[in-house]
Amino acid sequence: MSVNFNWKCPFCGHDMVVVDENFGSFTYRFDMNNKYDGQLVTGNVIVCPNKDCREYIFVLWITNAPWDENKRGYIEGAVPHHRWRLIPESRVQVFPSYIRPALLDDYQEACLICDKSPKASATLSRRCLQGMIRDFWGVTKGRLVDEIEAIKNKVDQTTWEAIDSLRRLGNIGAHMEKDINLIVDVDPGEASLLIELLETLFAEWYIARHDRDERMNKIKLMATSKDAAKKGGTGTP
Repeated sequence: MSVNFNWKCPFCGHDMVVVDENFGSFTYRFDMNNKYDGQLVTGNVIVCPNKDCREYIFVLWITNAPWDENKRGYIEGAVPHHRWRLIPESRVQVFPSYIRPALLDDYQEACLICDKSPKASATLSRRCLQGMIRDFWGVTKGRLVDEIEAIKNKVDQTTWEAIDSLRRLGNIGAHMEKDINLIVDVDPGEASLLIELLETLFAEWYIARHDRDERMNKIKLMATSKDAAKKGGTGTP
């Protein structure tokens, strides 16, 4: 089966299209009378097509794969019950160094432990979210839930609805009104949603502002240069 899908490299951050020459996969089924019946080990390797990167990721997972004697094949449809991201160790994305190091540290660690400890990951993500609101918007209210409410009229509606949806989601929402450092009991899916929110806000707040400032500065520089040229380069009327 031919491979063709969109993918973002976790090393260089570029959006790519992965095709057959950049993708490899293998499977191995074992039974050996273990109590879980047949198990299918699957590994995927993706090599970044970016010629300036060429890093690779390696992911491994195990799925229940009992044998169907009537069909003489594996019973399909099982969901993987163990998954390991071996290279790189986490789903962390690369973000520019102009973002505050403390925010990036919390984000990166939240990614690193998301699968192993969703509760600790969510705690770091909540702290990172509060840090972003305080740093980017200059809002400090004490409680994260109050700080989220304070930026309601500062962000676009789609962004606000996404943040507010997480605020109301299960255990995450229940504990946004308390100390952000409190360990909360969340499932991996909730912890992952928090990480996705951080990634979106890094892009829409910090990177978008930086890119806009770069464009505006370039325009001002060009205008200044043209103005100086009209005045003969002397800067005098």
